[in-house]
Amino acid sequence: MNTLRRCRLPRGRGWFFFCLLFVAGLSHACAAGHALVPRDTAELGPSAAPPQISWFTPAVPHDASLARWRTSVGPPVFVQSPLADGQPHDAITIVSWNTAVGAADIVGFVQTLPNPRGPLVLLLQEVYREGPEVPAHLAPGFAFAGRLGGAAGGQALGEIKDVARTLGLAVYYVPSMRNGGPDSDEDRGNAILSDLPLADLRAMELPFERQRRVAITATVAGHTDAGTPWRVRLVSAHLDNLGGVRRAWIGAEYGRTRQARGLTALLQDSEPTILAGDFNTWFGFSDQAYIETARAFPCDLPRPVAARSRVFPARAGLARGVSPRVVPLWIRSLSSRRYSSVQLI
Repeated sequence: MNTLRRCRLPRGRGWFFFCLLFVAGLSHACAAGHALVPRDTAELGPSAAPPQISWFTPAVPHDASLARWRTSVGPPVFVQSPLADGQPHDAITIVSWNTAVGAADIVGFVQTLPNPRGPLVLLLQEVYREGPEVPAHLAPGFAFAGRLGGAAGGQALGEIKDVARTLGLAVYYVPSMRNGGPDSDEDRGNAILSDLPLADLRAMELPFERQRRVAITATVAGHTDAGTPWRVRLVSAHLDNLGGVRRAWIGAEYGRTRQARGLTALLQDSEPTILAGDFNTWFGFSDQAYIETARAFPCDLPRPVAARSRVFPARAGLARGVSPRVVPLWIRSLSSRRYSSVQLI
């Protein structure tokens, strides 16, 4: 009995660990409720325009929370590439990059990119848009994120409209959140840039956790030297890094799991797909969000080594970029009969 008494936790500490385990268990149970369903843009307000975008939102949405974030951002940006080049392409270069809200010199990177193979696609996270499109008059109770980077922070390298205009690329940008409070004229989110025309635009508002997150998809198409047509769906995503108040600011892994489930459920078809993003997978390959995504993208490639630039055979599987625990890049259904290679950066 004396031994047992010595092994007991102090009463206060015992309650602390009990509460911690209880919240963690509750968070795990709350990883359900991830389904996304189509929504009419009219229901979502001005932040959902333009009309060529198909929107998906949680089937059981935290409407009050999401609406507060929606009202504080501007509409998406979509500027099409002037014309398809009409040339055959047997390869494509994919760049996945969290640009840290203007800290990344996207233009300089592209202009000095050594020997890109075929068309270029940029799958970007944490880009920002500045301008009058971001609403100046806000409804009471609006939500916003703390200001990061941007022009006011002295990081004016990456305003997404300017980047696309300078590089002459098609751009599809959807803001997830306002970048700063009422005095800010910026929002931030994900973007896809390409020197091929973008089609089949989708915006997917992920299950709400701590901040509003919108993943986006677009499709590029072309033909090979042999005349075989090809098309690839491109996805840029950014998951939450922390849990919200209802998870006592912990259990972020389970929140990311819900977001990953909602996202991958909409990608369960035969469409050749490249999914890239900042998944905030704190636990690396053991993170449940990573595991959920792996189930949707079966891997027949060996788990890749981190590499700044590497060419992988174009077949189904998983490829990773510069930071294998933060910015994964997933590939599915790229038949070697249609693509000779995919260069991942």
